[in-house]
Amino acid sequence: MTLPTTEHFLNREIGLLAFNERVLAQAEDPAAPLLERLKFICIVSGNLDEFFEVRVAGLKERIALGSTAISPDGLSALQTFREVAPRAHALVEKQYETLNQSILPQLAEQGIRFLRRTLWNAAQVEWIRAYFFRELMPVLTPIGLDPAHPFPRVLNKSLNFAVELAGRDAFGRDSGAAVVQAPRSLPRVIRMPEDIAGCEYGFVFLSSILHAHVGEMFSGMTVQGCYQFRVTRNSELFVDEEETKNLREALQGELPHRHFGNAVRLEVADNCSPAMAEFLLAQFKLGREDFYQVNGLVNLVRLMQIPEQVDRPGLKYPAFLPGLPAVLSTENDLFTAMRKGDILLHHPFQSFQPVVDFISQAAADPDVMAIRQTVYRTGTDSMLMQALMAAAQSGKEVTVVVELMARFDEEANINWAAKLEEAGAHVVYGVVAHKTHCKMALVVRREDNRLRRYVHLGTGNYHARTARLYTDFGLLTCNEAICADVNDIFTQLTGMGRASHLKHLWQSPFTLHSQIMAAIRRETEHAHAGKPAAIIAKMNALLEPEVIRALYDASQAGVKIDLIIRGVCALKPGIAGLSENIQVRSVIGRFLEHTRIFYFRDDGNERVYLSSADWMDRNFFRRIEACFPVLEPRLKKRVIGEGLKPYLRDNLQAWEMDAKGEYHRRTSRRAKPFIAQLALLDLLAKRAG
Repeated sequence: MTLPTTEHFLNREIGLLAFNERVLAQAEDPAAPLLERLKFICIVSGNLDEFFEVRVAGLKERIALGSTAISPDGLSALQTFREVAPRAHALVEKQYETLNQSILPQLAEQGIRFLRRTLWNAAQVEWIRAYFFRELMPVLTPIGLDPAHPFPRVLNKSLNFAVELAGRDAFGRDSGAAVVQAPRSLPRVIRMPEDIAGCEYGFVFLSSILHAHVGEMFSGMTVQGCYQFRVTRNSELFVDEEETKNLREALQGELPHRHFGNAVRLEVADNCSPAMAEFLLAQFKLGREDFYQVNGLVNLVRLMQIPEQVDRPGLKYPAFLPGLPAVLSTENDLFTAMRKGDILLHHPFQSFQPVVDFISQAAADPDVMAIRQTVYRTGTDSMLMQALMAAAQSGKEVTVVVELMARFDEEANINWAAKLEEAGAHVVYGVVAHKTHCKMALVVRREDNRLRRYVHLGTGNYHARTARLYTDFGLLTCNEAICADVNDIFTQLTGMGRASHLKHLWQSPFTLHSQIMAAIRRETEHAHAGKPAAIIAKMNALLEPEVIRALYDASQAGVKIDLIIRGVCALKPGIAGLSENIQVRSVIGRFLEHTRIFYFRDDGNERVYLSSADWMDRNFFRRIEACFPVLEPRLKKRVIGEGLKPYLRDNLQAWEMDAKGEYHRRTSRRAKPFIAQLALLDLLAKRAG
């Protein structure tokens, strides 16, 4: 048996960049609708922001502390950073090249133009001048740099302008430099009236307007240069949960500091002078490897608003109406429908509305005694949260486990926690040092002089907006054993006591890892016994070393393993004598693949599980996660037929990893072209209109 070594593991940070390279390929794909290609450009920018705020920031911290710890792939933090920096630079360069040389010219051909400052005509110049004095000048505060005005505190990811000046001001000062900070309330892209723009959709960048009129803020002085810049900072929150008496208050005090963490990246426009670049790097204590000089906007995320403003359906993905399971097409009462059998929802191809209705009907039902729900991410405007508040106000026993440490959603969750408490709900914050990541809702209803429980379990968040963009499964059930398991987990989260034995659910941090390991080993034993053995696992990330080693062992025993990993996979497939029975693929398309499905052949018994957890250290050992079986044969068949087989068949949006860890996009070759997400839309949804 071949024992895996560090060369058989892939690096997490490099894997994240590889994932974004695959996302960028969607922007390069001429088969994708043009405005959707622009969205993929924006998605890459948003992903990279978080990559620097969290992953690169973490590397820099470990480097500063002199950490010599080695990751499973054999690299230290310093070695990882040295690998990551050039690849990140190459990715950003390709991103702007795709935008400038392909997408923007094609948008212009469609009458959607971004009007460059050097090409404005007289009417456009006049309109922009009036806009500047009416909308911008009153809210801009130029800051001249001198001993009385040191370099200002620059907010994380905010738009700023460094201005080079000549001459003296009214007080005789000649510092030579100033900073203008653009308030976040200002739009970054402004639509110009059609008769002025000369096209149906004409847009001008805020940065272009400021460049043209920055001199108005420095009367009597000469502007020698004006350069947009943006700094990305470490955004991790430092809250000692074990030492904190009130986690919500501690987080409220810590959130403002996120805007001013240590700088990790500096982005500037391509016209930035070398002198100003060096000056800015010195201000933020950054090196040349942290310096990104880009040909265009320093924040492409702001272009995400353009497709929403442009009414051109032909340049977007076709609209669709999410479907409903047959039972819900004829039965509006969720409780009656659930008593007929378990209900499986496959989002976004099927509607998220039944999940909202489940809580809303429970809130309005006089026979419902109690509602319990976990909240990880739910958005700032949530009908689910409104329903929970209404239930509490009507006197029902409502308990909500709010995860305050959900990264970048802390403020929204703090606000919901306060509103829920005001409405009379019991709000708890889970378990110290363990994020509550499981997606569960439990309703207790009085029926025929007894209490009956109903449950929703999901692979994704209780977030109506992302449910239209992410693929996820949800299960509505009144199976007594599953409901009892969910009740026990809620009791753990809200009270005290030892973990109870769960009949069906696997739970982190107690049993999920050991059960996954046991299931893999069981397939290995079947293979050793000469029986057909197979594992199919679909998730966002595969990183946990013990699980990877177990999969390598299973492959060597002859287990056929198919891994559908959207993002980072640290396992290398196809290595002779180690992983030749493993295939790894990543599917990138219209919707963000988010389902976690675990299939084990188990000598023909076919066990299928859905989960909130990826196979990562954090999900196994530092989070509260739930992994639940699909018990009804008809629904098990659906999960296999909708959640696994189409993705193994996809030959246009699938990327396959080779034995070196590199991804290659599949082509249809002789096979009929097949796109999993499109097939599922045709199967489960309806075309709008």
